[in-house]
Amino acid sequence: MALGWKLHGDGRTMGPDDVVAPDERLSWGKTVGLGAQHVVAMFGATFVFPLIMGLNPQLAIMMSGIATICFLLIVKGKVPSYLGTSASFVGAVVAIRAQGGTSQQVTGAILVAGAVLALVGVAIHFAGSSVLHKVLPPVVTGAVVMLIGFNLAPVVANIYWPQDQWIALLVMTFTIICAVAFKGFVGRIAVFLALIFGYVLSWVFDKVFGQITSYDAAAGKVTDHFRVNFDGVTNASWFGLPPATSMGADGKEIVGFHAPSFSVTAILLVLPAVIALIAENTGHVKAVAEMTKADLDPYMGRAIAADGIGTVIASSVGGSPTTTYAENIGVMAATRVYSTAAYYVAAIVAIVFGLSPKFGALVSSVPGGVLGGITVVLYGMIGLLGAKIWKENGVDFGNPINLVPVAAGVVIGIGNVALVFTKDFSLSGIALGTIVAVGAYHLARALAPSELRMRAEGTMISLGEREGDYGDADGIDDLYQETPGGPDLRAPR
Repeated sequence: MALGWKLHGDGRTMGPDDVVAPDERLSWGKTVGLGAQHVVAMFGATFVFPLIMGLNPQLAIMMSGIATICFLLIVKGKVPSYLGTSASFVGAVVAIRAQGGTSQQVTGAILVAGAVLALVGVAIHFAGSSVLHKVLPPVVTGAVVMLIGFNLAPVVANIYWPQDQWIALLVMTFTIICAVAFKGFVGRIAVFLALIFGYVLSWVFDKVFGQITSYDAAAGKVTDHFRVNFDGVTNASWFGLPPATSMGADGKEIVGFHAPSFSVTAILLVLPAVIALIAENTGHVKAVAEMTKADLDPYMGRAIAADGIGTVIASSVGGSPTTTYAENIGVMAATRVYSTAAYYVAAIVAIVFGLSPKFGALVSSVPGGVLGGITVVLYGMIGLLGAKIWKENGVDFGNPINLVPVAAGVVIGIGNVALVFTKDFSLSGIALGTIVAVGAYHLARALAPSELRMRAEGTMISLGEREGDYGDADGIDDLYQETPGGPDLRAPR
């Protein structure tokens, strides 16, 4: 099945037990409506993460649509998924920029990581996933995901939260309430709703309390200014490509279309994100297989490779890295509509949004305090996803093979410990923590007695293997709620 869909029933009505398969569709009117739901579900995270990586959110939205279409074609329509912006790269990008790296070096490093992910997918397709488990057992995968998330804590503490602490606190509280108190689609789009809430609240604070004295991204320094500034939105045109440059909430310049450049240091910092992407793609394919009752193991390698290719395509023009989105898997669970036609609609809508500089300016105007409230939740959830991987795979930390090397890697990654080789080259934070976690684990396992090695085996990576279990390194999946007719998506699971 490529671009042909069978009409499900009369295309207008669904019985209580009906399921629309990936190669089926409802009427085009209903399909467009479902596509719009997928856009809203992926929207918040897809443009928040480019903002905090200093990449162009308008370009990211556009390229996510193009990458999604490529993904669907590569998996032959068997794995319905949307490719939004990945959070797994945020920590590495922050580290690159802290060392003076440019946007060109950032996207060049992301492009290389995408190519590596694609090659891993090809290898899995031909060799099977057992090889992956031997190299990256759950104890190591969980450690890498954890240090990626928790390494980002200083970004919230030092950049976004101080810009407007009260707005950040209220937005954080709203995100938590929205995520756990509301069922179905409302709970699933908690990030998107938190953005709207933050905008409205910032506007109200401007009217009631007046200007705030804090860092102003537009001025690039601490000034007295209003929280909400729509000057850029007013001046932007309705149609066109992303502007060459704009200003982010952290005061850094955001570059539009550009060609990547390559730095060995930047590439080494970014490569650990590949491990997180392998884990989340594995989980998402298993989750879709559980819901559709289809054997998707033959498409596991294709899906991982397709995600890598999507990242290569997006970053080759200056866009953001991509990953399959658990938010959209949640939409399918709620509606029981797995039609890839809805994903093509969502992708086309995203491309149209990407062709509007006014939309891009609106996204770029998100107040820093609002981002502070959202990211403090998201970054923590990314880190805790690592613990979730350990728990679901029964990792035994009573075994020193698991405990000792992983403990060292996690602390190095979170504490941003550096290993300096020369004045121009060093390894630190996420990159060094990942090398230690993976390398020291295999060293410990090789040196340990046989009885300890057997106890350290654990289980296969089972993200998403159980019904309703949608592990996701972008950190959004735990916002899901129990949905009528679908599996229990509540967290903790």
